[in-house]
Amino acid sequence: MSASVLFDAPGPKAKVRNRIYAVVGSLAIAALVVISLMRLADKGHLDGAMWDIFNYSGIRQNIADALVSTLKAFGLAAVGSLILGVLLAVARLSDRRPVRWFATAFIEVFRSIPLLITIFAVWIGFLTDYSMWALALGLSVYNGCVQAEVLRAGVNAVPRGQREAAYALGMTKTQVMVSVLLPQAVRAMLPTIISQLVVTLKDTSLGFVILYPELLYSARLIASNTLVNGQYPYVSVIVVFGVIYIALCLLLSALATWIEKRGRRARTSTKSDADAGGAAPAAELAKI
Repeated sequence: MSASVLFDAPGPKAKVRNRIYAVVGSLAIAALVVISLMRLADKGHLDGAMWDIFNYSGIRQNIADALVSTLKAFGLAAVGSLILGVLLAVARLSDRRPVRWFATAFIEVFRSIPLLITIFAVWIGFLTDYSMWALALGLSVYNGCVQAEVLRAGVNAVPRGQREAAYALGMTKTQVMVSVLLPQAVRAMLPTIISQLVVTLKDTSLGFVILYPELLYSARLIASNTLVNGQYPYVSVIVVFGVIYIALCLLLSALATWIEKRGRRARTSTKSDADAGGAAPAAELAKI
């Protein structure tokens, strides 16, 4: 019986018991789903009329406009958070204490404040008439602080020898940071960076608090103002808009996977070329 560092491998009885637990758990979950669907059907939430509302041109246009608004806010917040993240990461790694202390204080403060409060404060205090910019700025500040910590961890993970070699070549600290450290940090932490962008995309739903017409605001508007057979179509609206959010997040995740695979292929090809380049001189020396 093989043993793991964390736990012993289960024996025959444990395997049977685990399978029984898995079957019972799956049946319990399936039963809960069936009961929920039956209750929703009894209340009329699964009737065709509840889903037919999405065939109306006005509702479709409302969803399309909300999707565009969401992508606009996300685009601004994504760019803003990445730029701010780079600046804060570089500042926190600075040799100058005032710069390092300011960056550290900024990151710790805005990471500690709930994002909803930050967005609402920016909207009330500065951008009451520009809800999109208030949402984008609030998202940029919070997620920029998180991205800064991700990039700082990536820079610190770069082998120290590369930094010392760059200094030995006469490069300045700025050149070392821009040309050596940051590119490797971004490449190493790319999955985490993309994951945080997915979080940024989902956090655009907080825009409904400041009356920004994004997807969640549109869903609430449609569900509370469309009466079908004496009921409001909350279930169908939640399902449709939930699918939209899931599709957007999956697209971002697919983009992250594609970029990661592309970077891995590039590193593999570069390493192969280097090995091939080193093999040729070795062969020549062997002949001599």
